[in-house]
Amino acid sequence: MNTTSVSIARRSTVSVTIGNIIVGGDNPIVIQSMTNTDTADIAATVQQVADLARAGSELVRITVNHEAAAKAVPAIREALNAQNCTVPLIGDFHFNGHRLLNDYPECAQALAKYRINPGNVGTGEKRDSQFATMIELACRHSRPVRIGVNWGSLDQELIARLMDENARAAVPREVSAVMHEAMVESAISSAERALALGLPKSQIILSCKMSGVQDLIAVYRQLATRGDYALHLGLTEAGMGSKGIVGSTAALAVLLQEGIGDTIRVSLTPAPGEARTREVVVAQEILQTMGLRSFAPMVTACPGCGRTTSDTFQHLAQNIQGYLREQMPTWRTQYPGVETMQVAVMGCVVNGPGESKHANIGISLPGSGEHPAAPVYVDGEKIATLKGEGIAEQFKRMVDEYIDSHYRRGSAN
Repeated sequence: MNTTSVSIARRSTVSVTIGNIIVGGDNPIVIQSMTNTDTADIAATVQQVADLARAGSELVRITVNHEAAAKAVPAIREALNAQNCTVPLIGDFHFNGHRLLNDYPECAQALAKYRINPGNVGTGEKRDSQFATMIELACRHSRPVRIGVNWGSLDQELIARLMDENARAAVPREVSAVMHEAMVESAISSAERALALGLPKSQIILSCKMSGVQDLIAVYRQLATRGDYALHLGLTEAGMGSKGIVGSTAALAVLLQEGIGDTIRVSLTPAPGEARTREVVVAQEILQTMGLRSFAPMVTACPGCGRTTSDTFQHLAQNIQGYLREQMPTWRTQYPGVETMQVAVMGCVVNGPGESKHANIGISLPGSGEHPAAPVYVDGEKIATLKGEGIAEQFKRMVDEYIDSHYRRGSAN
């Protein structure tokens, strides 16, 4: 049975309360996601928020980009509450957030947090006044704010100033280094302005999102040294499929291992028809494989080789992993601790018995030319040998029995 755990010192000591979720300090790293529906479409947005929350998103961000969207927010919150879905909603504002929050106080109240992009809040004097309006409204409604800098919409005046200063320097730096400084400067100066306007540090979260892995790591390392703020991590525009998953994992894993980051999002581009919840599952798997949090029982399975010409173990591993994740919304209340369970589905005698013994429950299916029998191990002990066509269903029933006997509320185990 694998009992490995990871202890990583966290840089942020500030805790930020967002609805019923606390981010930062000694609290677990929080997963968030974002809808891609038209927020004015109340039914579609409610459905997607509920789906994301059911998949494990602990915060959900929605676009608030015009009056119809702002008007819809209170109804979305009410409909979610009616479904007993309490996931906090974050309003994503660009360009006109100061006006929407001011003109629609019911929207401002229904949201649990506001996201402000310093690069899109206005220019010149308007930028300062419009930013101040949003911060003052956050104070009025006692709402936290994420000051979210994105290199695709970085303040052009700030970039120009830093580039000019760099050009006059005796030893100019690389352009990429100046861009990194601009990202960090935008976040920190905006946070300092918010503090001066009366927003406490316990209501501020910072982010500096970039689409390059090394750029993101470099910027967040700088950001973490510039102030004690709760930090939101994410590789922006990560992309589709394996590219987005690998890029997000490579960047976030390095930073999380260094203790940087209090909340994360994996910004995957869904394939046509693909569920938006995929990004939530990937975020959970990043944290769980790093040993930082547990969300659902994990299945260890071998990749297959010339000894495993049958695909039985592949189908069984896929079946069991999908089944475990599907059952988690119900099991969370019935079986406390089940999310830490380890299951092994192995394909031959080489590593099969050993991996199965390390898991809570594991099966070693016969490889090519091996005796057609599959030993099952529970907590390191062989308890049965399965044979015949129904091995998969037999093992699935044994997994159910193990969960019921070991994790049922009030169980001695």
